[in-house]
Amino acid sequence: MKTTDAPSLSAPRRHLKAKSLDKKKARMGYVFVAPFILGFFVIYLPMIIDSIRISFSDIKINPMVYIPAGFKYYNYALFEDTEFIRILTTNLKSLLLDAPAIVIFSLFMAIILNQKMRGRAIFRAIFFIPVIVSTGIIEYIDINNILGAAMDSSGTVASGGGVETAAVGTEIIDMIDVQKFFESMQIGQGLVKYVTDLVNNVYQIINRSGVQMLIFLAGLQSISPAIYESSYMEGVTAWETFWKITFPMISPMILVNAIYTIIDSFTTERNAVMTYIAWVNDNGALTGMSQAMAMSWIYFLIILLIIGAIAGIISAYVFYQRRD
Repeated sequence: MKTTDAPSLSAPRRHLKAKSLDKKKARMGYVFVAPFILGFFVIYLPMIIDSIRISFSDIKINPMVYIPAGFKYYNYALFEDTEFIRILTTNLKSLLLDAPAIVIFSLFMAIILNQKMRGRAIFRAIFFIPVIVSTGIIEYIDINNILGAAMDSSGTVASGGGVETAAVGTEIIDMIDVQKFFESMQIGQGLVKYVTDLVNNVYQIINRSGVQMLIFLAGLQSISPAIYESSYMEGVTAWETFWKITFPMISPMILVNAIYTIIDSFTTERNAVMTYIAWVNDNGALTGMSQAMAMSWIYFLIILLIIGAIAGIISAYVFYQRRD
């Protein structure tokens, strides 16, 4: 009887210890998240409420008065301000071009940098340098430097308040060259233009792939080497290993990087839509702030819809490994 009673007494104790450990972890999680939650409710939430109020109001000063205007400024942004719609659609098209290229390139480089080779840490640092260079004051200096101004004077077109690059004489390859290369393959003009834009934007793609590369590296290193060893013993090829093991195991990171890339593309200081909204806010007198806030909320809702759609599509194909 003693031998049979011992497991029954120890099992509940282990269960209680596991539950208490999970509670401790949950409490520590709330402690780490508390500064953000506190900052959100104290700082950001009042600003969000004010921005919504401004977007639905006419502003009068001396004294400051908010006069309800309904959806006046939303209608203006969607149906009257053609420049805002044009810049918005152009930005969405560029997102469809850049986001897949950034995710694919970062995954490709992460797989290469995950291989055993000499100087692997140096190569990883080199690919992450653009992330450091393109943040904070360094990005501001880069945007406003003298060389950039000289290039903009020869290759940019002022568009309302935003500035769009016309890329006069700055393309790496020309569409005519690509057409000559693909003319015997019977490839459509759409694909030709996609390849041309992709090559001409290679600097921006590399410059914006550092964080995604690190996330993919972390995901690749979390895959158990025993899985690769067993597949190698079974005679599986490298191509099959990638599609049957690496790609499914890294699919959660693909979802994370896709969402991160979309948000990063929509919120960067080089974004033409945000530049135009800032111009409207600075040059629209009393109505400029209300117009800018309405455009900002329209832009924000479009971002949410795109992120929701992309997350829903990719989530259907994401593989989550069970830890139990």
